[in-house]
Amino acid sequence: MRTLTKILLASISVAFLAVKWTAPSFDAESLTGARVLVTGASTGIGEQMAYQYARFGAQIVITARRENVLQQVAEKCLSLGAQKALYIAADMGSKSDPEKVINFALEKLGGLDYLVLNHIGPSPFSMWEGDVEHIRWLMKVNFFSYVQMAWKALDSLEQSKGSLVIVSSLLGKMPSPFVAPYTSTKFALNGFFGALRHELSMKKSNVSISVCTLGLIDTDSAMDKVRGVTNVPAYPAADAALNIIITGATRQPELFYPWFTHIVNLSKDWFPSITSHIIQNSYKYSP
Repeated sequence: MRTLTKILLASISVAFLAVKWTAPSFDAESLTGARVLVTGASTGIGEQMAYQYARFGAQIVITARRENVLQQVAEKCLSLGAQKALYIAADMGSKSDPEKVINFALEKLGGLDYLVLNHIGPSPFSMWEGDVEHIRWLMKVNFFSYVQMAWKALDSLEQSKGSLVIVSSLLGKMPSPFVAPYTSTKFALNGFFGALRHELSMKKSNVSISVCTLGLIDTDSAMDKVRGVTNVPAYPAADAALNIIITGATRQPELFYPWFTHIVNLSKDWFPSITSHIIQNSYKYSP
């Protein structure tokens, strides 16, 4: 059994490396002047993506809820080399703000080459105790606003042969304890945009869709939740941000970051019982 497991893991690793080696090469100059909208850009991965795009000389619109923080991020983007760095405060739980943000970006930039959807609403890291209203609200923020913004931007992305980049999570492919509301929204994202990718391909669309599956990233909000609860390793937000940008720029359909999240994802189908055991024993629970 151990020998078979080693062979299977080796085969998965070889297949993954083969895909990585055959991926399109990244041309940094392709992002010079690119028109980019990044959501959830006041902190964490979104903030780091804004800085990375700025270093490549892009034209950037950023959005989040806190206007004062957005202003600071935009100013830093300009100092790092962004051709433009504009911001608009918005609440993605509202009916109108998602479209308002797209309209603002289209007006200020004259179109979009990249729409990077990254925002999430706050959710407790705890056992679910029946709060259906929270899940309903979180779906509005983490899922329905993504669909709304993607549809509003699709015509512009079609004209520019642009890219739609969806920041998702390993928790959208394999559920874990303490995150039932959050993981449900990420499963919804993966399902919807996976289906939309097929439909756009069948219509010979110019728009690419990249779904980015991330493991635990060392953002302040994530680390505050998991500290003392799990020893799962966290990876740097700046590196995650760069990998997301490269994935969108090279029009790859998927990103797994860090790389072993791909193998972890496959393990749930290859070894479901073992995977469930590992997941449940990776967290501390005190009733």
